[in-house]
Amino acid sequence: MLTPAELVWLIAAVAKGDEAAFERLYAATRAKLFGVVLRILRRQDLAEEVIQEAYVKIWNSAGQFNPGQSSPITWMASIARNRAIDVVRKRSEASIEEEPAAMEVAADTPDPLARREMTEDLKRLLECVGRLEPDRQKLVLLAYYNGWSREQLSEKFEAPVNTVKTWLRRSMMDIRECLGLS
Repeated sequence: MLTPAELVWLIAAVAKGDEAAFERLYAATRAKLFGVVLRILRRQDLAEEVIQEAYVKIWNSAGQFNPGQSSPITWMASIARNRAIDVVRKRSEASIEEEPAAMEVAADTPDPLARREMTEDLKRLLECVGRLEPDRQKLVLLAYYNGWSREQLSEKFEAPVNTVKTWLRRSMMDIRECLGLS
């Protein structure tokens, strides 16, 4: 993953129409954004569609990105997340009988075949997240897997936004240390 500073630089280059920078930005962020969208939509086909639309919007809106207001990944995740929520709202008008996939609820744990396909890095990461206190685990997963904003987390955990930021920073430091990256 690129550093936030590198992502800011890439977004600035994209704002000037640099296609190579856009390809690098896409390659560096697609997995994260796809995870956010898939978690909301729970359907790979819809998630792929929404990701395409999100990146078109990122391309068109890159000039509006302000690094002083949010991190690059937060800005891009909010674009993808908002688009996914729009799709959910539109689809909620369809009945469950018309949408058999709506009956498929994602399991809390991966099936055995999916578990076997996990990379060693992912296993290590999950092990390190599992070492956090339960509240910190939930905080990290809501922030980085579900794409919740600091404000949403503040409401959920009934704590000031700055406290949530501190908890996230400390949790990420603990994870990095556990992974041997510090």
